[in-house]
Formats: sequence, structure tokens, C-alpha cells
Amino acid sequence: MNDLQLRPATLDDLDALHALETRTFDSDRLSRRSLRRWITTPHSALIVALQHGALLGYALVILHRGTSLARLYSIAVSSEARGLGLGRKLMNAAEQAALAADRIYLRLEVRKDNPAAIQLYESLNYQRFGEYRNYYEDHQDAIRYQKQIRHFDARLWQRPIPWYRQTTEFTCGPASLMMAMQALEPARKPSRREELRLWRESTTIFMTSGHGGCHPLGLALAAVARGFDAEVWISRREPLFIDSVRNDEKKHVIELVHKDFVHQAREQRIPVHYREVTQPLLTDAYQNGAVPIILISTWQMDGRRAPHWVVLSAYDDNFLYLHDSDPEQGIQTELDCQYLPVARADFDRMARFGRDRLRTAVLIGPKGWRRRRVRSTPGNADKSS
Repeated sequence: MNDLQLRPATLDDLDALHALETRTFDSDRLSRRSLRRWITTPHSALIVALQHGALLGYALVILHRGTSLARLYSIAVSSEARGLGLGRKLMNAAEQAALAADRIYLRLEVRKDNPAAIQLYESLNYQRFGEYRNYYEDHQDAIRYQKQIRHFDARLWQRPIPWYRQTTEFTCGPASLMMAMQALEPARKPSRREELRLWRESTTIFMTSGHGGCHPLGLALAAVARGFDAEVWISRREPLFIDSVRNDEKKHVIELVHKDFVHQAREQRIPVHYREVTQPLLTDAYQNGAVPIILISTWQMDGRRAPHWVVLSAYDDNFLYLHDSDPEQGIQTELDCQYLPVARADFDRMARFGRDRLRTAVLIGPKGWRRRRVRSTPGNADKSS
């Protein structure tokens, strides 16, 4: 399309946008008031397509605060511009707007009876992951799609990190530890047998519900038992994962397990730093030969407040990249969970869990790594052993 201009909408476009909305949609229309709000809010990107001053289409992207998600809220192309590739150009512009806002995923909904739009999204590599029943005003169903729009630049690799998919819902810690150990010793081969054995060695027995998670000291002890060095950073000295447990007997068991892990860590002379886990700490350890395993909350990833272990697999000036052993069913592929980018501005909110904002990480290094480690690491004097 010659002389096509794509730019952010301004209030001068409001009349033309409202007219296009009225002509294009029979239901679920954006009101003039809504269009004005989306033009002026900082948490959206409303992109218009113009040719010779005439408005031919728009794409509206909502930038959800505090998450890695952006959402294509609405897209419209005038009847005279259909079949000319404008929808694809608007989608590309929408993705670029989401990227500029440091979003990782773009999601959208499309009417189930709109095969042309479905074909466009699937040709752009959007992955179908669900449906909404009776989503639109006329009770038509919506199909949900998602695409990972930001990917790791392989030229930035500090080292290759293998990826392993956890085989149970509760073994993210062992899966993360196996990835770290194989990165340091490529000849090691992970297995489900070892995954479950590592969980038995490091579990807290109970969590808020269901199976127990993995304690950072338990993971460190398991690594040391296999010939690796380990160092642990925890933001609190009290027993972990206990605040949301209401059953007194479960609390007592978790406290006993915690105290036993502390005792074993002292016997094994594993350094335990009761300090905040910071980004410089993690990247410095990574640069100096270790592989950090980090506890995060899954809230920003899937809307659930669950503790989850991941591996720091790379970093650059703007992002930390993670290996996540648990692809979200129907949404993420295995590749989506390798070198998963998290904006540095979002990482500190993600890397804490619970009401006490627990931060913890386990640094796994080859045997002798701690002796070679740079001695100026912050907080080295605050140890339990």
C-alpha cells in the first residue's frame, strides 16, 4: 500500500475512529468515550493506519500493568482496504508496541465465526490455547490465542543451559537443579528417577496445600552430595513457607524440617547468607561460573500465587532470562520456556513469595568454585556457617 502511515492515535483521530468502529462492527463496539480513554491512557497503544489522510484501520493494545502480558483488545480495517495486507501490518505494529513496553506475550480473542482473522493470526504464529463461551454480545464464542513476541538473542549466550521438563506438578526444584548440574557437567544425564530422588531429599513435606515444595537448603545439600559447590541466599531466618499454613501439625513438621536442613548445612559447611537476593548478586555469580536457581512467584506468569523454582540461563542489560521447567498447558511450547525473558524492572516483583516477600536463591557451582569465587560478593560476612 503506497503512502500508508502507521502512527499512534491522537484526539484529532477520534471522529474518524468512532466512524470506523460504527461501520465495522454490529455489536461489541467501542464507544466514543472508550476510544477517547484509550487514546489518552499510558497503559495502551492505539495505532492508526492512514492513507492520504483517510483512516483505514486501527489496532488497540492493552498493556497490563505488573505482568509480562499485552492484549490485542480490538483491531479494525475499513472495507475498502480489506485484502491489501493492512491487517498484517497492523498486527506487526501492535507487536512492536508491546515489545517497546517490554512485554513478552501478546494475547487476543477472535470470533469463532471469523475464519479470515483466524487464518491471519495463525499465519503469524499465534498459538490457540482456549475458548470463551458466549463471549460476545451476540453469544458467539471466542477463540483465545497467544504469541511470545520477545525471544532470546543467541548471540548473547554466556553459556548453554540444558532444559528439562518436570514430570510432576511439584518437582520444579529438582528439575531446576538437574538443569544447573548438567550445565556444569554436560556428561550428566537427567532422569525421572533422579528428579524424584532429589525431591525426596529436599522437600519441606508440606506446603499451603498438597505436596511439599523444595527448601533452598535441601536443594543445596542435594547438590553438595553430588559433588558440586553450593551457596544459599535467604532473606529471612525463620522457617520458610509456613505463613499460609493453617494446620498446626503441618506447621510443626515444616519447622522441624527447616531446623534439620539448617543443621545439615552447618555440618556440610554450606555458606548461607541471610540477605536479600539482588540482580547483581545473581549475574555476578553467573559470570563467575555458577548457575543460580531462583524461587519466584508465578503470579506474573499465570495468575497463581505459587512458589516456583527456575534457573537463570542468561542476562543482558534489559532482561534476565530463565529456564522454566513447567510449560503452561496449551499455551507454551518447550521452546517458550527456554531463555524466557523477564524485564529487569519486573524481576524483583517476580522473585519474591508470600506475605513476608521471601527472596531466596541457590548458587550451584563446580567443585572448588567457592574457593575461586570473587571475595567481594556483598554480604559474605553474614553466614550461618
